Amino acid sequence: MKRSEINRALRELEAMCRAYRFALPPFCAFTPDEWRTLGHEYDEVRECLLGWDITDYGLGDFDKVGMSLITIRNGCRALPEKYPKVYAEKLLYLKEGQYSPNHFHWYKTEDIINRGGGNVLIRVYNSLPDEEIDYNSPVLVQTDGHSYTVPAGTQVRLTPGESIHIRQYLYHDFEVEPGTGPVLLGEVSQCNDDETDNRFNPPVGRFPAIEEDEPPYRLLCTEYPKA
Repeated sequence: MKRSEINRALRELEAMCRAYRFALPPFCAFTPDEWRTLGHEYDEVRECLLGWDITDYGLGDFDKVGMSLITIRNGCRALPEKYPKVYAEKLLYLKEGQYSPNHFHWYKTEDIINRGGGNVLIRVYNSLPDEEIDYNSPVLVQTDGHSYTVPAGTQVRLTPGESIHIRQYLYHDFEVEPGTGPVLLGEVSQCNDDETDNRFNPPVGRFPAIEEDEPPYRLLCTEYPKA
């Protein structure tokens, strides 16, 4: 991704948070220059990968395959004694025409909540014992206390305020229902690990390669300088 694309995506997500009055933690406002002055008191942000996360999944077409995220709180499975939180919280932003690819998680379970904007469509499939997609078996869906089954590959529509529970090994992808506008999503989950706990099918990348065509507006969660 070009840095200019990342900067634009960051500003769009900030504007969406303001529009729906979702106040962000202070570290989300730190500039790149400020990050160079911060010491070990912010190691939790660095080591738990809190903050901004813009991805094109390595495909180079962010407006078609991409997502903007903020990790607000998280533990660290690699350092459980230092960071004992077993939970995480994120914001996710998806525009019309964008797609977030099909994947499951080996470790974490999560609730995806429509916090405001348009409607999000989440397609669900079970997985087979070899971790491939099960295109045939019906899928148990749990939305806001309501349990029911749907055919494999059904897109579950979440309107603002609605949520869905995503179990381990449940394949899911995201897109916006056409004509409804961009969506601000919440994610409440077990400890998040985007480096090792995503099984994309078909395989894609998770963090973008960056072409520096302008200075960064904010640093991504993978870019913090060491204290």
